[in-house]
Amino acid sequence: MKSKIVVINGHPDSQSFCTALSEAYAEGASASVNRVETRTIDLSKLDFELNLKYGYRQRTELEKDLIEAQKLISWADHLVFVYPTWWGAMPAILKGFVDRVFLPGFAFKYRENSSLWDKLLKGKSAHLIVTMDTPSWYNRWIYRRAGHNVMKRNILQFCGITPVRVTEIGPVKPSSPELRAKWLNKVKALGSKLA
Repeated sequence: MKSKIVVINGHPDSQSFCTALSEAYAEGASASVNRVETRTIDLSKLDFELNLKYGYRQRTELEKDLIEAQKLISWADHLVFVYPTWWGAMPAILKGFVDRVFLPGFAFKYRENSSLWDKLLKGKSAHLIVTMDTPSWYNRWIYRRAGHNVMKRNILQFCGITPVRVTEIGPVKPSSPELRAKWLNKVKALGSKLA
């Protein structure tokens, strides 16, 4: 049976280092000796309204790109999110994507007359590949990995996706071309190992 992987590039700039990391992961997974199918979702190329304008009070119709994204997420066994940390969390485009795609009835469902919910994306795993300019130790001990925890616990695990691994890449801003090449090779190897 083939593994089915969807790599989601959550950076709004198609020329970003996150794009290169996304491509490296997909390349590593596709080149694996294991049976694997890889698809990608590049948020910089999607056309959708970022805001869930009415919350859950009124339905906001999904654009064609988001309907296709839901199909790919349903199809996948494993989701890989590649994105930068800005102001301690994911960029607005990725938060908007989550708000619009991980909807009740698709990702979770509240139980009637209960504070409990059903996790509709069970059976999937995820890997977060997160670039940062903050040193890893500072993110861990001072910020308590707040952005990672939101994505891992409050979003993905809330919907039943587990386990969720996190790989930090950085600090990116002062990095040399040689260090970036090492990071690309590391992410490519992660893709080939998982696949």
